[in-house]
Amino acid sequence: MSAGGAFGGNRGVRPVPPEKGVFPLDHLHECDLEKKDYLACLKSTGAQSEKCRMFSKKYLECRMGRNLMAKQDMSELGFSDADVVVTPSEEKHKLQSPASDSKERK
Repeated sequence: MSAGGAFGGNRGVRPVPPEKGVFPLDHLHECDLEKKDYLACLKSTGAQSEKCRMFSKKYLECRMGRNLMAKQDMSELGFSDADVVVTPSEEKHKLQSPASDSKERK
């Protein structure tokens, strides 16, 4: 018999928890939209995660906002201030630019 046990496990060795700890699964699908956006981006870019950073940031912010993971500064997770996430309400506000307002006044 091997030293690892009948099923290959190391007997007597204590398991080590993950560095960031365990966080609950999204059983209520609270962040499904963000997850699907991120996965769709990965699929469309050929799994080039750098091009999908804004979606992964949005997903992590959703998880933190709903207590599905510990709140943490985004810089600790590898994001900078340049990685801006635009919410749908902010996007709508950007569409109403001052240039379009000046044309309406004339």
